[in-house]
Amino acid sequence: MDRNKGESLTAVGLFAGIGGIERGLELANHRAQLLCEIDPGARRVLECHFDVEIEADVRRLGSFPKVDLIAAGFPCQDLSQAGRTAGIAGEQSGLIGEVFRRLRDRRNGPRWLLLENVPFMLQLQRGKAMRYLVDELEDLGFTWAYRVVDTRAFGLPQRRQRVLLLASRTEDPRPVLFGCEAGESLPSFSERRLCGFYWTEGLRGLGWAVDAVPTLKGGSTIGIPSPPAIWDPLDHSISTPDIRDAERLQGFDVDWTASALEANSVKRGHRWKLVGNAVSVPVSEWIGRRLARPDGEAPTSTLLKRGVSWPRAAWGHKEKVYGVDVSTWPVRERRIPLRQFLRFPRTLLSHRAAAGFFARANDSCLHFEENFLNDVRLHVDRMARNLDDSDATTIAQPACA
Repeated sequence: MDRNKGESLTAVGLFAGIGGIERGLELANHRAQLLCEIDPGARRVLECHFDVEIEADVRRLGSFPKVDLIAAGFPCQDLSQAGRTAGIAGEQSGLIGEVFRRLRDRRNGPRWLLLENVPFMLQLQRGKAMRYLVDELEDLGFTWAYRVVDTRAFGLPQRRQRVLLLASRTEDPRPVLFGCEAGESLPSFSERRLCGFYWTEGLRGLGWAVDAVPTLKGGSTIGIPSPPAIWDPLDHSISTPDIRDAERLQGFDVDWTASALEANSVKRGHRWKLVGNAVSVPVSEWIGRRLARPDGEAPTSTLLKRGVSWPRAAWGHKEKVYGVDVSTWPVRERRIPLRQFLRFPRTLLSHRAAAGFFARANDSCLHFEENFLNDVRLHVDRMARNLDDSDATTIAQPACA
């Protein structure tokens, strides 16, 4: 792989969303030549930030142009816990088959294929989705490797794990994905640290994150894209972050998605869906730099028997799968406390949302940090007193560190 050191790759971005993979690759000195995205709001964002041809529907694409890399953060709606969990054959996630169909034409085949999706697909239907992906790749002559990577490793206070699957017919993906390892480093709870959670849940899970927000999602258990909640133990408030901070939590510039509102029939809340579905920019920048300079050696791997659960990192070739003992933190960038990271005023969680969460949490058997539920109750009471106001949603300024 010496020929790969320091070079700039050309790329096609499929299911590009708002360009999380492509922006990261751009920062790593690679360049996209074609993007494809069906959502009109997301496509408008791409038009504002990338000077390349943009197609709307992967099903109507011809053969891929001759490039080094095909990147596809294919739809996760059928593979995620928050989605339909229909599996890889679902209407949305099944679109990855369009990519494999075109890769059968080896004349314009890329050197690299990069796929991204949610880690729940390693478990859903006993790992059927991952089995489908690797079987297709091997049938096409690819050697493949994947690793679950956490956005927190890159200094952003968002607990967000994603599967990065890298494959090639001519290159070895192992040094790229496994050649660096930092080990997880998680903060412990203290009253000076903000804590994030899903206010849409509370019965079976919480999405709890200390000094971070839980995964920003394009959907939720209530069926709409919603910001997570933030508990401040210092002032006892329950709030939600501003969309501009949500963009920053994904590594984008402020108002990266503002242009989405220029598209027809796009509502303001759609920006949360676009941000929640995106790939974190520093994650894709990291893999872009690893593709250019895959230094380091991959750790020892262990042959796995067919039928065992998919681990958080593995590679395979010719129907053999090898597990790799690495963490979700390939690097460890300087961690910025969530309290310091947030720049924009937070919105107090509404009475209805807080009361619904409080009722569910009280009915659950979940464990909570001391004083958390009491602060939720106090917040519900405070917001109830504001219901007679013309604007019951007040703004909480980020507290000083």
